Amino acid sequence: MGAMGRCLGLRSIVLVCVAAAEAAASGPRHAYAAMMSDPVAKSQTMLALPSNMVPSPVTSKGHHCSSLSVTYITRPKLVEVVGGLLGVTKLSSTCAIPYEHSASDAVAANNTRLAKLSSALSSFDQIIDSAQGKKIVLFLDYDGTLSPIVNDPEKAFMSPEMRAAVKNVARFLPTAIVSGRSRDKVFEFVKLKELYYAGSHGMDILVSSTDSQSKTKDDREAKPFQPASEFLPMIIEVNKSLVEATQSIKGANVENNKFCVSVHYRNVDKKDWKLVAELVDNVLKDFPRLKLTTGRKVLEVRPVIDWDKGKAVEFLLQSLRLDDPESVLPIYIGDDRTDEDAFKVLRERNCGYGILVSQVPKETEAFYSLTSPSEVMEFLNSLVRWKEEESPKVHDQE
Repeated sequence: MGAMGRCLGLRSIVLVCVAAAEAAASGPRHAYAAMMSDPVAKSQTMLALPSNMVPSPVTSKGHHCSSLSVTYITRPKLVEVVGGLLGVTKLSSTCAIPYEHSASDAVAANNTRLAKLSSALSSFDQIIDSAQGKKIVLFLDYDGTLSPIVNDPEKAFMSPEMRAAVKNVARFLPTAIVSGRSRDKVFEFVKLKELYYAGSHGMDILVSSTDSQSKTKDDREAKPFQPASEFLPMIIEVNKSLVEATQSIKGANVENNKFCVSVHYRNVDKKDWKLVAELVDNVLKDFPRLKLTTGRKVLEVRPVIDWDKGKAVEFLLQSLRLDDPESVLPIYIGDDRTDEDAFKVLRERNCGYGILVSQVPKETEAFYSLTSPSEVMEFLNSLVRWKEEESPKVHDQE
């Protein structure tokens, strides 16, 4: 076990001391997976993109936009933070980043940033005022945002009312789901063909190149953008190893999300949380090109590439030619630490708003907050009413 230390007054115990992943000189070998091997992609009717708007493949020189190049990064360390919760260290320090607090811990430790966040509902008029003359593009996380967090991840169903709200808002605004779930799994939950889908924390994005000028059937097919495609065999292998390693832990649940593997310990007895972490660490020692991140009572095993939900948002905006800050206002709504990558992108671009879904204060890069999926639904319905009220005015001007 690693050295004992303190960070921000929290007693951190290093559970995992992993070697830095070997840097790779080139990006993934394949940016596009063969469509014939992806039955879900073939069955989904997606919004069409002209062929000249389809993203360029990732090559050894990276994506056509330098800010979206795929690179390899070192693997952070897994640590224990207060209350047995598991987190990871920052790459540049040994300070633990806890992924989830109890309400009392969170209020005591991180009330400064959230205290400054206004409710996206009470600030709705202000948000709309900033969208005047611009097109809003909507990005939505799934778990904890459109559906409640539940003990069984296979039962994280969204309500019919929420589905209707998402369907209605997509009539007016380009809308994408950006989830840690596999793309096909989150589509099974949402069941709306009007949306764009980015699964596996943005490592599996489906767009369509259909237009009348496409010369071949292949060009007209929807094609997934998969910057981590070379890792697929490795993910299959590590998933099998993790299932075997944790099968004796009651309540542990390993979920294969195609380009990442989620080890859920929400239903594990608290005294066994450390054991789950140690078992995961032992497995990952044989996979130096995979890294570990944390979510809400879940350990995420992902490829060691510099790609996340923030990169996925940038990719979709560029692919849809909606990356002009003068004419587009992106809004991203999410509840998890992985959504912070998207919040940070919008903050650094000084264009768009991140909205954190949380009942307790958390350190965040978001601009506004909502307390629950029910408030998310209320916000989406408010967007629909705004667009419906705006439509008659546009027709009158015409």
